[in-house]
Amino acid sequence: MKPKQIPGIPMQKKGGFHDTESIQQFNVLEIHSKFDVLKERFFSINKWKEYCGNASAEFKHFDATGQFVDRIPVKGDLIRIGIPGPGTKEADGYDWVEIINISHKNTDTYESFLMMCRPCKAPHTLKGYIAHFYSPAATSNLMIVKEGDTLKVGIYGRNERPNFNAGFLDKIRNFFIAFGGMFGFGKMQWKMLTEGLLNFK
Repeated sequence: MKPKQIPGIPMQKKGGFHDTESIQQFNVLEIHSKFDVLKERFFSINKWKEYCGNASAEFKHFDATGQFVDRIPVKGDLIRIGIPGPGTKEADGYDWVEIINISHKNTDTYESFLMMCRPCKAPHTLKGYIAHFYSPAATSNLMIVKEGDTLKVGIYGRNERPNFNAGFLDKIRNFFIAFGGMFGFGKMQWKMLTEGLLNFK
């Protein structure tokens, strides 16, 4: 199975990848209002766990200086991820990504928002290690789409390789989590998010 080629999402070159999508259809009278709700959820990073359920990772939104914020994200902001299981020693048990791009496309029949994230250092740390189980070559690309009568939430992982630029214990931890992610365990976590964001019940 090959990764989907989607405009705006990096090409797959090395390592693991995943394409995680959830899709729902609505009648034309409610598609626009449903997409407005989806947009609000998509940009409410601090509430993602509420939509995913207790078994999912925890997501918290910070600005570029490492201050907790509760607003629409912008390029340069950070997301702190608390995945189930052992965390990094480097960042007090958390993984961190930086939002490196947010893009919006809008035509008469199509609208999308794409948020691209890359592993990064934890704020307020003196060490230079990336605080994530993947290397900084990896990206997580989160996307919402309205097209015709369909809404889609997609998360596309690219170039996912273990982060070995870390302390000894974190190297071991990163290997096992990245290895599991490349064999589908991480995709289960992302599927909770794509399904949760589209759950309007």
